[in-house]
Amino acid sequence: MSKTLSDETIALVKATVPALEAHGLDIVREMYARMFENPDIRDLFNQSHHGDSGSQPRALTGAILAYASNIENLAALAPAVERIVQKHVGLQILPEHYPHVGEALLGAIKTVLGDAATPEILDAWGQAYWFLADILIARESMVYHEQQAADGGWNGWRDFSIEEIVTESSVIKSFVMRPVDGNSVLRHKPGQYLTFWFEIPGHPPVKRNYSISTAANGETYRISVKHEPQGLASGWLHDNAKVGTVLKVAPPAGEFFLPDHIDGPVVLLSGGVGLTPMVAMLETLAERSVEQPVQYIHGTHDRDTHAMRDHVRSLAASHPSFLVVDFHQTPFPDEVVGKDYDQAGIITDDWLLANTSAEKADYFICGPRPFLRAAVSALSLAGVPSQRIHYEFFGPADELLAA
Repeated sequence: MSKTLSDETIALVKATVPALEAHGLDIVREMYARMFENPDIRDLFNQSHHGDSGSQPRALTGAILAYASNIENLAALAPAVERIVQKHVGLQILPEHYPHVGEALLGAIKTVLGDAATPEILDAWGQAYWFLADILIARESMVYHEQQAADGGWNGWRDFSIEEIVTESSVIKSFVMRPVDGNSVLRHKPGQYLTFWFEIPGHPPVKRNYSISTAANGETYRISVKHEPQGLASGWLHDNAKVGTVLKVAPPAGEFFLPDHIDGPVVLLSGGVGLTPMVAMLETLAERSVEQPVQYIHGTHDRDTHAMRDHVRSLAASHPSFLVVDFHQTPFPDEVVGKDYDQAGIITDDWLLANTSAEKADYFICGPRPFLRAAVSALSLAGVPSQRIHYEFFGPADELLAA
Protein backbone atom coordinates (compact mmCIF):
# COMPACT_ATOMS: atom_id res chain seq x y z
CA MET A 1 0.00 0.00 0.00
CA SER A 2 1.03 3.61 -0.52
CA LYS A 3 2.74 5.19 2.46
CA THR A 4 0.83 8.44 1.87
CA LEU A 5 -2.68 9.36 0.92
CA SER A 6 -3.31 11.60 -2.07
CA ASP A 7 -4.84 15.03 -1.64
CA GLU A 8 -7.87 13.78 -3.58
CA THR A 9 -8.38 10.84 -1.20
CA ILE A 10 -8.00 13.08 1.85
CA ALA A 11 -10.53 15.54 0.43
CA LEU A 12 -13.05 12.79 -0.34
CA VAL A 13 -12.76 11.26 3.15
CA LYS A 14 -13.13 14.65 4.84
CA ALA A 15 -16.16 15.34 2.69
CA THR A 16 -17.90 12.37 4.31
CA VAL A 17 -17.63 13.85 7.83
CA PRO A 18 -21.20 15.28 7.81
CA ALA A 19 -22.56 11.90 6.70
CA LEU A 20 -20.58 10.18 9.46
CA GLU A 21 -21.93 12.61 12.02
CA ALA A 22 -25.46 11.78 10.91
CA HIS A 23 -25.19 8.06 10.18
CA GLY A 24 -21.92 6.87 11.72
CA LEU A 25 -23.50 4.74 14.45
CA ASP A 26 -25.72 2.96 11.91
CA ILE A 27 -22.64 2.28 9.76
CA VAL A 28 -20.70 0.85 12.69
CA ARG A 29 -23.58 -1.37 13.83
CA GLU A 30 -23.99 -2.68 10.30
CA MET A 31 -20.24 -3.26 10.11
CA TYR A 32 -20.22 -5.31 13.31
CA ALA A 33 -23.25 -7.30 12.17
CA ARG A 34 -21.36 -8.24 9.01
CA MET A 35 -18.16 -9.08 10.89
CA PHE A 36 -19.92 -11.20 13.47
CA GLU A 37 -21.44 -13.43 10.84
CA ASN A 38 -18.00 -15.07 10.96
CA PRO A 39 -17.70 -16.83 14.36
CA ASP A 40 -13.90 -16.66 14.24
CA ILE A 41 -14.03 -12.87 13.94
CA ARG A 42 -16.87 -12.53 16.47
CA ASP A 43 -14.91 -14.46 19.08
CA LEU A 44 -12.01 -12.02 18.89
CA PHE A 45 -14.05 -9.32 20.59
CA ASN A 46 -15.41 -8.60 24.05
CA GLN A 47 -19.11 -9.12 23.38
CA SER A 48 -20.18 -7.27 26.54
CA HIS A 49 -19.31 -4.01 24.77
CA HIS A 50 -21.56 -4.69 21.77
CA GLY A 51 -25.24 -4.65 20.95
CA ASP A 52 -27.75 -1.82 21.21
CA SER A 53 -26.78 -1.07 24.80
CA GLY A 54 -23.08 -1.70 24.24
CA SER A 55 -20.52 1.06 24.28
CA GLN A 56 -18.10 -0.24 21.66
CA PRO A 57 -20.20 0.80 18.61
CA ARG A 58 -20.43 4.35 19.97
CA ALA A 59 -16.72 4.36 20.71
CA LEU A 60 -15.77 3.15 17.25
CA THR A 61 -18.15 5.67 15.67
CA GLY A 62 -16.30 8.45 17.47
CA ALA A 63 -12.94 6.99 16.48
CA ILE A 64 -13.89 6.78 12.79
CA LEU A 65 -15.17 10.34 12.88
CA ALA A 66 -11.96 11.49 14.57
CA TYR A 67 -9.91 9.69 11.91
CA ALA A 68 -11.86 11.27 9.07
CA SER A 69 -11.62 14.72 10.63
CA ASN A 70 -7.87 14.46 11.26
CA ILE A 71 -6.79 12.34 8.32
CA GLU A 72 -4.32 14.96 7.13
CA ASN A 73 -2.88 15.31 10.66
CA LEU A 74 -2.59 11.80 12.11
CA ALA A 75 -0.05 12.94 14.71
CA ALA A 76 -3.03 14.28 16.64
CA LEU A 77 -4.35 10.73 16.89
CA ALA A 78 -1.11 9.09 18.07
CA PRO A 79 -2.35 8.41 21.64
CA ALA A 80 -5.55 6.87 20.26
CA VAL A 81 -3.60 4.73 17.81
CA GLU A 82 -1.36 3.36 20.58
CA ARG A 83 -4.38 2.61 22.77
CA ILE A 84 -5.99 0.68 19.92
CA VAL A 85 -2.74 -1.19 19.26
CA GLN A 86 -2.50 -2.30 22.87
CA LYS A 87 -6.13 -3.46 22.92
CA HIS A 88 -5.59 -5.35 19.67
CA VAL A 89 -2.48 -7.05 21.03
CA GLY A 90 -4.39 -8.10 24.13
CA LEU A 91 -7.11 -9.60 21.95
CA GLN A 92 -4.51 -11.25 19.68
CA ILE A 93 -5.64 -9.41 16.54
CA LEU A 94 -3.42 -10.50 13.62
CA PRO A 95 -2.82 -9.16 10.07
CA GLU A 96 -5.10 -11.79 8.55
CA HIS A 97 -8.05 -10.35 10.48
CA TYR A 98 -7.85 -6.89 8.88
CA PRO A 99 -9.35 -7.79 5.46
CA HIS A 100 -12.53 -8.99 7.19
CA VAL A 101 -12.89 -5.64 8.97
CA GLY A 102 -12.18 -3.60 5.84
CA GLU A 103 -14.71 -5.55 3.78
CA ALA A 104 -17.34 -5.15 6.51
CA LEU A 105 -16.69 -1.41 6.84
CA LEU A 106 -16.99 -0.67 3.12
CA GLY A 107 -20.06 -2.88 2.83
CA ALA A 108 -21.67 -1.06 5.75
CA ILE A 109 -20.93 2.36 4.27
CA LYS A 110 -22.55 1.28 0.99
CA THR A 111 -25.61 -0.20 2.70
CA VAL A 112 -26.28 2.75 5.03
CA LEU A 113 -25.42 5.64 2.69
CA GLY A 114 -26.87 4.04 -0.43
CA ASP A 115 -26.36 6.06 -3.62
CA ALA A 116 -24.41 8.70 -1.68
CA ALA A 117 -21.61 6.12 -1.31
CA THR A 118 -20.27 6.62 -4.80
CA PRO A 119 -17.50 4.43 -6.21
CA GLU A 120 -15.10 7.32 -5.61
CA ILE A 121 -16.12 7.61 -1.96
CA LEU A 122 -15.80 3.86 -1.40
CA ASP A 123 -12.40 3.79 -3.09
CA ALA A 124 -11.20 6.70 -0.92
CA TRP A 125 -12.38 4.99 2.25
CA GLY A 126 -10.76 1.74 1.13
CA GLN A 127 -7.44 3.54 0.76
CA ALA A 128 -7.92 5.35 4.08
CA TYR A 129 -8.76 2.12 5.89
CA TRP A 130 -5.70 0.28 4.63
CA PHE A 131 -3.47 3.28 5.29
CA LEU A 132 -4.44 3.17 8.98
CA ALA A 133 -4.50 -0.64 9.04
CA ASP A 134 -0.91 -0.76 7.81
CA ILE A 135 0.14 1.59 10.63
CA LEU A 136 -1.64 -0.59 13.21
CA ILE A 137 -0.28 -3.85 11.79
CA ALA A 138 3.30 -2.54 11.81
CA ARG A 139 3.09 -1.31 15.40
CA GLU A 140 1.32 -4.46 16.59
CA SER A 141 4.04 -6.57 14.97
CA MET A 142 6.64 -4.65 16.98
CA VAL A 143 4.75 -5.22 20.23
CA TYR A 144 4.29 -8.95 19.53
CA HIS A 145 8.02 -9.24 18.85
CA GLU A 146 8.88 -7.39 22.07
CA GLN A 147 6.59 -9.67 24.07
CA GLN A 148 8.07 -12.83 22.58
CA ALA A 149 11.68 -11.67 22.99
CA ALA A 150 11.39 -10.51 26.62
CA ASP A 151 12.40 -12.76 29.51
CA GLY A 152 9.36 -14.84 30.37
CA GLY A 153 7.53 -13.51 27.33
CA TRP A 154 5.19 -15.31 24.96
CA ASN A 155 2.72 -14.80 22.14
CA GLY A 156 -0.81 -16.10 21.95
CA TRP A 157 -2.62 -17.80 24.83
CA ARG A 158 -0.68 -19.37 27.70
CA ASP A 159 -2.12 -21.61 30.42
CA PHE A 160 -1.99 -20.25 33.97
CA SER A 161 -3.15 -22.07 37.10
CA ILE A 162 -4.79 -20.20 39.98
CA GLU A 163 -2.67 -20.82 43.07
CA GLU A 164 -4.37 -18.45 45.54
CA ILE A 165 -7.73 -16.70 45.89
CA VAL A 166 -8.14 -13.85 48.39
CA THR A 167 -11.41 -12.13 49.32
CA GLU A 168 -10.45 -8.46 49.37
CA SER A 169 -13.88 -6.92 50.04
CA SER A 170 -17.57 -7.70 49.74
CA VAL A 171 -17.31 -7.34 45.96
CA ILE A 172 -13.64 -7.92 45.02
CA LYS A 173 -11.52 -11.08 44.98
CA SER A 174 -7.86 -11.42 44.03
CA PHE A 175 -6.56 -14.32 41.94
CA VAL A 176 -2.84 -15.15 41.96
CA MET A 177 -1.79 -17.17 38.90
CA ARG A 178 1.33 -19.07 37.92
CA PRO A 179 2.07 -20.47 34.43
CA VAL A 180 1.36 -24.18 34.09
CA ASP A 181 4.68 -24.69 32.30
CA GLY A 182 6.51 -23.56 35.44
CA ASN A 183 8.62 -21.00 33.60
CA SER A 184 9.02 -17.31 34.37
CA VAL A 185 6.61 -14.59 33.22
CA LEU A 186 7.16 -11.29 31.45
CA ARG A 187 7.71 -8.48 33.94
CA HIS A 188 4.78 -6.17 33.27
CA LYS A 189 4.81 -2.41 33.55
CA PRO A 190 2.77 -1.35 36.61
CA GLY A 191 -0.64 -0.33 35.31
CA GLN A 192 -0.87 -2.83 32.45
CA TYR A 193 -3.55 -5.50 32.10
CA LEU A 194 -3.89 -9.13 31.08
CA THR A 195 -6.42 -10.39 28.54
CA PHE A 196 -8.22 -13.64 29.38
CA TRP A 197 -9.97 -16.16 27.16
CA PHE A 198 -12.74 -17.79 29.19
CA GLU A 199 -14.62 -20.85 28.03
CA ILE A 200 -17.85 -20.70 30.03
CA PRO A 201 -20.39 -23.48 29.42
CA GLY A 202 -23.34 -22.31 27.35
CA HIS A 203 -21.54 -19.27 25.94
CA PRO A 204 -19.17 -18.52 23.06
CA PRO A 205 -15.59 -17.70 24.08
CA VAL A 206 -15.44 -14.69 26.40
CA LYS A 207 -12.59 -12.14 26.30
CA ARG A 208 -11.93 -9.81 29.22
CA ASN A 209 -9.15 -7.47 30.32
CA TYR A 210 -8.15 -7.27 33.99
CA SER A 211 -5.46 -4.97 35.37
CA ILE A 212 -2.53 -6.61 37.13
CA SER A 213 -2.78 -5.58 40.78
CA THR A 214 0.75 -6.29 41.94
CA ALA A 215 4.28 -5.16 41.15
CA ALA A 216 6.23 -7.32 38.71
CA ASN A 217 7.97 -10.35 40.23
CA GLY A 218 8.76 -12.45 37.15
CA GLU A 219 6.93 -15.51 38.54
CA THR A 220 3.21 -14.83 39.01
CA TYR A 221 0.46 -12.33 38.22
CA ARG A 222 -2.37 -11.14 40.43
CA ILE A 223 -5.67 -9.71 39.24
CA SER A 224 -8.33 -8.29 41.54
CA VAL A 225 -11.81 -8.60 40.09
CA LYS A 226 -15.07 -6.96 41.10
CA HIS A 227 -18.15 -9.16 40.84
CA GLU A 228 -20.21 -6.99 38.51
CA PRO A 229 -24.00 -7.33 38.49
CA GLN A 230 -24.85 -9.56 35.52
CA GLY A 231 -21.12 -9.84 34.82
CA LEU A 232 -20.57 -13.09 32.95
CA ALA A 233 -16.80 -13.38 33.37
CA SER A 234 -16.53 -11.77 36.80
CA GLY A 235 -19.42 -13.87 38.07
CA TRP A 236 -17.80 -17.04 36.78
CA LEU A 237 -14.48 -16.14 38.42
CA HIS A 238 -16.11 -15.36 41.76
CA ASP A 239 -18.45 -18.33 41.81
CA ASN A 240 -16.66 -21.08 39.87
CA ALA A 241 -12.90 -20.50 39.80
CA LYS A 242 -10.92 -22.47 42.38
CA VAL A 243 -7.30 -23.05 43.27
CA GLY A 244 -6.01 -25.18 40.41
CA THR A 245 -8.39 -23.75 37.80
CA VAL A 246 -6.51 -23.17 34.53
CA LEU A 247 -7.00 -19.92 32.63
CA LYS A 248 -5.85 -18.90 29.14
CA VAL A 249 -3.90 -15.64 29.34
CA ALA A 250 -2.35 -13.28 26.76
CA PRO A 251 0.81 -11.29 27.63
CA PRO A 252 0.58 -7.99 29.54
CA ALA A 253 -0.49 -5.04 27.39
CA GLY A 254 -1.63 -1.45 27.77
CA GLU A 255 -0.25 2.05 27.28
CA PHE A 256 -1.28 3.20 30.77
CA PHE A 257 1.63 2.51 33.10
CA LEU A 258 4.04 4.07 35.57
CA PRO A 259 7.24 5.26 33.82
CA ASP A 260 10.61 4.04 35.01
CA HIS A 261 11.53 7.52 36.23
CA ILE A 262 9.41 10.39 37.52
CA ASP A 263 11.11 13.42 39.04
CA GLY A 264 8.20 15.24 40.64
CA PRO A 265 5.33 14.35 42.96
CA VAL A 266 3.07 11.43 42.07
CA VAL A 267 -0.69 11.34 42.66
CA LEU A 268 -2.49 8.00 42.32
CA LEU A 269 -6.23 8.52 42.13
CA SER A 270 -8.79 5.71 41.95
CA GLY A 271 -12.44 4.95 42.40
CA GLY A 272 -13.88 1.52 43.23
CA VAL A 273 -12.12 -1.37 41.53
CA GLY A 274 -9.96 1.21 39.74
CA LEU A 275 -7.56 0.63 42.61
CA THR A 276 -6.12 -2.44 40.86
CA PRO A 277 -3.46 -0.73 38.69
CA MET A 278 -2.85 1.81 41.45
CA VAL A 279 -1.85 -0.90 43.93
CA ALA A 280 0.62 -2.24 41.34
CA MET A 281 2.04 1.27 40.96
CA LEU A 282 2.21 1.88 44.71
CA GLU A 283 4.00 -1.43 45.29
CA THR A 284 6.45 -0.55 42.52
CA LEU A 285 7.14 2.91 43.94
CA ALA A 286 7.73 1.29 47.32
CA GLU A 287 10.21 -1.16 45.78
CA ARG A 288 12.02 1.76 44.15
CA SER A 289 12.21 3.55 47.53
CA VAL A 290 11.33 6.83 45.85
CA GLU A 291 11.89 9.97 47.86
CA GLN A 292 9.46 12.32 46.13
CA PRO A 293 5.94 12.73 47.58
CA VAL A 294 3.45 10.02 46.59
CA GLN A 295 -0.23 10.51 47.36
CA TYR A 296 -2.70 7.70 46.94
CA ILE A 297 -6.29 8.93 47.02
CA HIS A 298 -9.02 6.31 46.79
CA GLY A 299 -12.80 6.49 46.88
CA THR A 300 -15.28 3.69 47.56
CA HIS A 301 -18.70 3.25 49.12
CA ASP A 302 -17.88 2.05 52.63
CA ARG A 303 -15.74 -0.24 54.77
CA ASP A 304 -17.18 -3.42 53.24
CA THR A 305 -16.37 -2.45 49.65
CA HIS A 306 -12.91 -1.09 50.49
CA ALA A 307 -10.42 -3.59 49.08
CA MET A 308 -6.74 -3.87 50.08
CA ARG A 309 -6.99 -1.07 52.61
CA ASP A 310 -4.64 -2.66 55.16
CA HIS A 311 -2.11 -3.57 52.48
CA VAL A 312 -2.05 -0.02 51.10
CA ARG A 313 -1.77 1.46 54.60
CA SER A 314 1.14 -0.83 55.44
CA LEU A 315 3.01 0.31 52.33
CA ALA A 316 2.46 3.94 53.30
CA ALA A 317 3.54 3.31 56.89
CA SER A 318 6.89 1.97 55.66
CA HIS A 319 7.64 4.90 53.36
CA PRO A 320 7.73 8.42 54.84
CA SER A 321 7.06 10.10 51.49
CA PHE A 322 3.77 8.21 50.98
CA LEU A 323 0.40 9.63 52.00
CA VAL A 324 -2.88 7.70 51.72
CA VAL A 325 -6.29 9.39 51.83
CA ASP A 326 -9.43 7.22 51.73
CA PHE A 327 -12.89 8.56 50.91
CA HIS A 328 -16.00 6.58 51.89
CA GLN A 329 -19.03 7.89 50.07
CA THR A 330 -21.57 6.46 52.54
CA PRO A 331 -19.69 5.22 55.63
CA PHE A 332 -21.50 2.99 58.10
CA PRO A 333 -22.58 4.64 61.36
CA ASP A 334 -19.92 2.74 63.32
CA GLU A 335 -17.05 3.66 60.98
CA VAL A 336 -14.41 5.83 62.62
CA VAL A 337 -12.72 8.75 60.86
CA GLY A 338 -8.96 8.21 60.84
CA LYS A 339 -9.36 4.47 61.33
CA ASP A 340 -11.79 3.19 58.70
CA TYR A 341 -11.57 6.18 56.36
CA ASP A 342 -10.26 9.74 56.16
CA GLN A 343 -12.96 11.71 54.36
CA ALA A 344 -16.71 11.18 54.02
CA GLY A 345 -18.42 11.68 50.68
CA ILE A 346 -16.90 11.74 47.23
CA ILE A 347 -13.59 13.13 46.02
CA THR A 348 -14.56 16.62 44.86
CA ASP A 349 -12.77 18.77 42.30
CA ASP A 350 -12.13 21.44 44.91
CA TRP A 351 -10.63 18.97 47.37
CA LEU A 352 -8.42 17.41 44.72
CA LEU A 353 -7.03 20.73 43.53
CA ALA A 354 -6.58 22.07 47.06
CA ASN A 355 -4.77 18.99 48.38
CA THR A 356 -2.50 17.92 45.51
CA SER A 357 0.31 19.65 43.65
CA ALA A 358 -1.50 20.47 40.44
CA GLU A 359 1.36 22.71 39.31
CA LYS A 360 3.95 19.91 39.25
CA ALA A 361 2.50 16.44 39.99
CA ASP A 362 1.96 13.54 37.60
CA TYR A 363 -1.56 12.15 38.01
CA PHE A 364 -2.43 8.49 37.39
CA ILE A 365 -6.19 7.93 37.41
CA CYS A 366 -8.39 4.86 37.10
CA GLY A 367 -12.03 4.22 37.85
CA PRO A 368 -15.58 4.30 36.48
CA ARG A 369 -16.17 6.59 33.54
CA PRO A 370 -18.03 9.36 35.45
CA PHE A 371 -15.26 9.40 38.07
CA LEU A 372 -12.59 9.57 35.39
CA ARG A 373 -14.33 12.22 33.33
CA ALA A 374 -14.74 14.45 36.39
CA ALA A 375 -11.13 14.09 37.50
CA VAL A 376 -9.59 14.58 34.06
CA SER A 377 -11.84 17.58 33.37
CA ALA A 378 -11.04 19.23 36.70
CA LEU A 379 -7.29 18.81 36.26
CA SER A 380 -7.37 19.96 32.64
CA LEU A 381 -9.42 23.07 33.47
CA ALA A 382 -6.99 23.81 36.31
CA GLY A 383 -4.17 23.96 33.77
CA VAL A 384 -2.49 20.61 34.36
CA PRO A 385 -0.80 19.72 31.04
CA SER A 386 -2.19 16.65 29.29
CA GLN A 387 1.22 14.95 29.43
CA ARG A 388 0.94 14.88 33.23
CA ILE A 389 -2.57 13.36 33.25
CA HIS A 390 -2.43 9.60 32.72
CA TYR A 391 -5.56 7.49 32.87
CA GLU A 392 -7.10 4.09 32.37
CA PHE A 393 -10.76 3.15 32.44
CA PHE A 394 -12.77 0.01 32.03
CA GLY A 395 -14.45 0.05 28.64
CA PRO A 396 -13.82 0.24 24.89
CA ALA A 397 -10.48 1.55 23.74
CA ASP A 398 -11.39 4.98 22.42
CA GLU A 399 -14.49 6.11 24.23
CA LEU A 400 -12.90 9.03 26.07
CA LEU A 401 -10.38 9.90 23.37
CA ALA A 402 -13.07 10.07 20.72
CA ALA A 403 -15.22 12.27 22.96
